[in-house]
Amino acid sequence: MWTLIGRDGKPHLSAEPGTIGGHRGGRLYGRLDCRTALQALARGGYVKSRVFFRDEPTAIAAGYRPCAVCMPLEYAKWKTAIAR
Repeated sequence: MWTLIGRDGKPHLSAEPGTIGGHRGGRLYGRLDCRTALQALARGGYVKSRVFFRDEPTAIAAGYRPCAVCMPLEYAKWKTAIAR
């Protein structure tokens, strides 16, 4: 079983792993192979605040924003939307 964050922002158990990783403190999400997240994990940081989502729409519904590093197009769209 995997613990994923749901659309309501609360953890729940899932039989399938998440496809998107996130950082609880920064309220951001990104790809599981994000170089910035992997670097932070290698330094020993980030682990306690790491969360996982089933997919991108779930991360958005939970109030998280896209990572500027691994999801630059999604981040640009998000940034434009909040500037309005």
